Amino acid sequence: MKGIGARATRTLSASRAAEEGKPRLPPRYPLAPIDSLFIFSTLRYKELMNRRILLVTADAGESYETLYAVHRFREAGDTVTIAAPSRRRLHLVMHDFEPGWDTYIERPGYSLDATLAFSDARVEDFDAILLLGGRAPEYLRHNEKLLQLVRAFDAAKKWVFAICHGIQILVAAGLVRGRCVTCYENVRFEVTQAGGTWDQREAVRDERIITAQTWQSHPDFYRLVFAALEE
Repeated sequence: MKGIGARATRTLSASRAAEEGKPRLPPRYPLAPIDSLFIFSTLRYKELMNRRILLVTADAGESYETLYAVHRFREAGDTVTIAAPSRRRLHLVMHDFEPGWDTYIERPGYSLDATLAFSDARVEDFDAILLLGGRAPEYLRHNEKLLQLVRAFDAAKKWVFAICHGIQILVAAGLVRGRCVTCYENVRFEVTQAGGTWDQREAVRDERIITAQTWQSHPDFYRLVFAALEE
């Protein structure tokens, strides 16, 4: 028995010597209990950041307004769908101001694919609709399928956004009367004629409708937009 004890002691000493040659690991501390509120907040954040946004434009839609919206929503983790009269490649334009001109000028802009036709769009598939500007709203406001779609978003208490000339679609849909909105200043006559109040601020919220003047209003506009979507 004595020999066995000596061998065990030598084995233990050798084991300790081997262990001493290894790098020491930091002591283990017990993990803090997971905060259920943190889990809820994380899940809620993921839910909020996966919203479905329908962007409305067409040929001669404003290029910067459109691409900025696409990238800004995607940056926030939202799903963006471009809707137009038909599914095809769209030819956008750029509206800008030049010295010596009393109004804006128009140049060719970027192209973009519309992946959804107005006739195939369903309100229940989206959380919000954004009516973009440019020259496109001039003729889109006569598209009855689009007008029905916009009215359906409003009736379903979903968010309706419009920027610049996009207000022309809201006016045609009959959603401006009794509301305070804004838009490109030289379209304000259409707002007042339709029974709405034109506000000179860059961006305005009236219940579940948020409007803005031009692409220069993007900072104010999207602050209001994302604050609303997070409610």
